[in-house]
Amino acid sequence: MNRAGRPKRGRDGDAPEGARPSPALRAKASRIAAVLDGYYPSPPVPLDHRDPFTLLVAVLLSAQTTDVRVNLVTPELFRLAATPAEMAAVPELAILGAIRSVGLAPTKARQIRKLAAQLVERHGGRVPAELAALEALPGVGHKTASVVMAQAFGVPAFPVDTHIHRCAARWGLSDGSSVVRTERDLTALFPREHWNKLHLQIIWFGREHCPARGHDPARCPICSFAAPR
Repeated sequence: MNRAGRPKRGRDGDAPEGARPSPALRAKASRIAAVLDGYYPSPPVPLDHRDPFTLLVAVLLSAQTTDVRVNLVTPELFRLAATPAEMAAVPELAILGAIRSVGLAPTKARQIRKLAAQLVERHGGRVPAELAALEALPGVGHKTASVVMAQAFGVPAFPVDTHIHRCAARWGLSDGSSVVRTERDLTALFPREHWNKLHLQIIWFGREHCPARGHDPARCPICSFAAPR
């Protein structure tokens, strides 16, 4: 693990070091992927956006807030400003007014304005297509940066949200001890070229078929065979 608390990458970038899934676990992962392909062959990005900047802002807003709520507030926000230069010029109170119904709105309004200003000052008004540069922006953590890399720039990444963390533990693909461990285990189990699609597939499956509450594992299309006995 590196100093930032994230999985240390292997030399080829395909999987973190130290992860060696068994053949049986790989076979189960392949079966899970086949089920997910059947349910979500072309999974959409849950957050409405137009470009890397609007996706970045939407993902930042989604922390401790549902994607449905974010999609309700971003149209008004992006009417105010849809580029880093425009957003940096909008008063913080105006940003707050547009996003007031999301969780942690005052903090997010401040972060969005600072983020926009840094994009203008340090990146020529463009969202950088580099993980480290994204993580250096105000309010942008590893998961947010990974989502942008995957969905805006097509760079393989496996961002772990609550749905993915829950499902990976239920299916015996990781031990549920931390999102860092879950990311390490999933990137070791699945081919790198499938990460971006699987990230979205598991999110949708977790919402619609494997929810946190009121879930019957015996009737679940994946838990029924994948959950540890």
